[in-house]
Amino acid sequence: MEVKYETVKQTLRNEIIDGKYQINEKLPTESALMKRFDVSRYTIRRAVGDLENEHYIYRIQGGGMFVQDWQRDWSKNEKNKIIGVISTHMADYIFPPIISGIDSIVTEQGYSLIVGNTLNDHHRERQTILNMLDLKIAGLIIEPTESAMPNPNLDLYRQVKKYQIPTILFHSTYPGFDFPSLLTKDKEAEEELVKYLFDLGHSDILGVFQINDQQGVDRMGGMIKAYQDYGIPTTKSNVIMYQSGDSYESIIKKVDIMLNSNQEITAIACYNDRLATRIISHLQKQGIRVPNDISVIGFDNYEMAQIISPSLTTANHPKRQLGEDAGKMILKMIDGEHVESKIYAPAIIKGQSTAPVTKANDN
Repeated sequence: MEVKYETVKQTLRNEIIDGKYQINEKLPTESALMKRFDVSRYTIRRAVGDLENEHYIYRIQGGGMFVQDWQRDWSKNEKNKIIGVISTHMADYIFPPIISGIDSIVTEQGYSLIVGNTLNDHHRERQTILNMLDLKIAGLIIEPTESAMPNPNLDLYRQVKKYQIPTILFHSTYPGFDFPSLLTKDKEAEEELVKYLFDLGHSDILGVFQINDQQGVDRMGGMIKAYQDYGIPTTKSNVIMYQSGDSYESIIKKVDIMLNSNQEITAIACYNDRLATRIISHLQKQGIRVPNDISVIGFDNYEMAQIISPSLTTANHPKRQLGEDAGKMILKMIDGEHVESKIYAPAIIKGQSTAPVTKANDN
């Protein structure tokens, strides 16, 4: 009975939030709901009773059940002091500084953070947003999930927009929405990194990019753009594409296959620093010297990337600054102020993981 009751409650709540039933629209009768869910009247009454207590529905004596304005006075609710932050990989090295930056700003104004993790999965994204809406949060700061792929949750974002919930996106955006955003110039930064490799004499470069996120697609595009700008035939480039759910072992196996099949490759451009450090470690275990035998670049300026040997050539991600800016922007939006999107230009950091081709070929 408990499972059936929860199923009815969660289904109706999700349908209300998704806009299937509009504010003040009459819901189906108890009998109709009993038939739809194949449950008892007691189960239906328990489910709708909870929804009534949570202000999703209201009853009119003798008239039935109706959808309540569950977002009423959203931005003006002074008791509402929680801000939701949703990331794709909460444990990843990028996010702790971002979250810390947000928290350092909003805490001073009496707000607290609740953090959700989608694991870059659309189903988890949907449930995470619904859970946060259930808490009547004051605002949302969201990293889009699988931002380079079609998203089945855009209907939910339309509801967020409709109810004027203060919302900021970071790292990417969703088509058809004008939420303020915090973005980095991934394509331009990757283009600059690859051009630096060209300046060192490299032309046969292997790019390894995660392509279910827009950042990875942009970075791959930056590598291609660099080849075009320098007039180097793109046939000299090599690309491995992977998705966030792929294991590092499977990615590195593809790298091995590519390197073994093309002895001309002298440099590897990685999607991010974590992948770059894994690849460097793998190459070193095989007796391949970095950068003497092959150069490697990353992206994001992972703190550990400057401690390992060799230190990594990479592009700096404004982690803490992005978090602080997001905190300031969401507070302004909660107060009803207009905010502008921000775009960061990552600076290139030249570490010891890259070297001229003459050095790389010197045995």
